[in-house]
Amino acid sequence: MISGCSEVYVFNFNMTTLSPDIYERLVNAKVFIDDHFEESLHLATISLRANMSVFHFHRLFTKVYRITPHQYLTKKRLGKARQLLSTGSLNISVVCTDIGFESHGSFSTLFKKYQGLSPQSYRDNALQKQQRATANPLQVIPNCFLTPEISKK
Repeated sequence: MISGCSEVYVFNFNMTTLSPDIYERLVNAKVFIDDHFEESLHLATISLRANMSVFHFHRLFTKVYRITPHQYLTKKRLGKARQLLSTGSLNISVVCTDIGFESHGSFSTLFKKYQGLSPQSYRDNALQKQQRATANPLQVIPNCFLTPEISKK
């Protein structure tokens, strides 16, 4: 039973009825991905956590979250990569292995596909933004149209 729910609910996603037990198992598998995305994860391992066959898990996960488990894992990893690259302290190869990619080439290709920039270009842009924010904070505050008034006395 989903924690905090005292009633039994039936979830209906595109004509597929899910019991609370199935839904909870899918949520637990998603949380498992969230907690272990830096590791080498395989669909069989994740589906085992949901106590489902690989095919059944893939089909239900995709139906509920509207994204495949592999796409979700990739998005999690690339989100962490953006965070690590923005700090500028780690080598790109280290970022690649820290977030669970085995190949620097596949990481760079996927990063550019989803971000539109190579990891190095993304890092350079992030560092430039940080430098501009430090130099002139009023110019980088989102939706701020205030300009400093210079008083002449």
